[in-house]
Amino acid sequence: MKNYFDLKGQVAIVTGCSTGLGVQMAKALANQGATIIALARRQNLIDEVAADIAKEFGVPTLALRCDITDTENVNDVVDKVMEKFGRIDILVNNAGTGAVAPAEDITDEQFENEMNIDLFGSFKVARAVAKKAMIPAKYGRIINISSMYGLVGNKIAGSSPYHAAKGGVVNLTRALAAEWGKYGITVNSICPGYFYTPLTEATLNSDFFQQNAKVMIPEERYGNEGELDTATIFLASPASAYVTGVNLPVDGGYTAM
Repeated sequence: MKNYFDLKGQVAIVTGCSTGLGVQMAKALANQGATIIALARRQNLIDEVAADIAKEFGVPTLALRCDITDTENVNDVVDKVMEKFGRIDILVNNAGTGAVAPAEDITDEQFENEMNIDLFGSFKVARAVAKKAMIPAKYGRIINISSMYGLVGNKIAGSSPYHAAKGGVVNLTRALAAEWGKYGITVNSICPGYFYTPLTEATLNSDFFQQNAKVMIPEERYGNEGELDTATIFLASPASAYVTGVNLPVDGGYTAM
């Protein structure tokens, strides 16, 4: 019997792996046997995450502090992973932020920060991993985490820098897929809808957002914990070699309307 989604022996880097969706996706990959490299800015949190994953799934883990906006830091971290494991098969570019304010009140600093983290940061990590690990190996799976807001606008909570940065991630995904396909590297993105995380919980539980969900989301609910797992595993799988340049919404149908 063939296990299409077996990731044993593969090494996966997950950025933004201190809380929320990053941790969930790291656990999904660990469940399939992947070695997990947890990256984030807060060392104490990723130490806990790495220890929990090692204990629960019995896979090797490593926690490395990384500011994805710092090119030198990114290159150093990728070098450390290569020194220890000799390979990087999977990259989940999950680290991100989100400025919320009316567009007319957004500051230059807010817009620049969003671009630096969500778009430029994702590129920096992809560039380093591709150059140092995936292109030489002629194999790789890069999964960028965009957002349904990278595909559409919204009128419920002004967040134009986030839309712009995540829209950039969508087309960066296509561009990298086009360039790196010849090296056996697939580059895809997942565009999550509304999911509960420590950052979104208060907003999503407000009456205003609850009412909006019933109107705007065909499934009339938010995403539950674990509902990004299968999309992540599918795009990380060696069996998905002919899927690249795809931006996959996991949004309960939000972008279908």
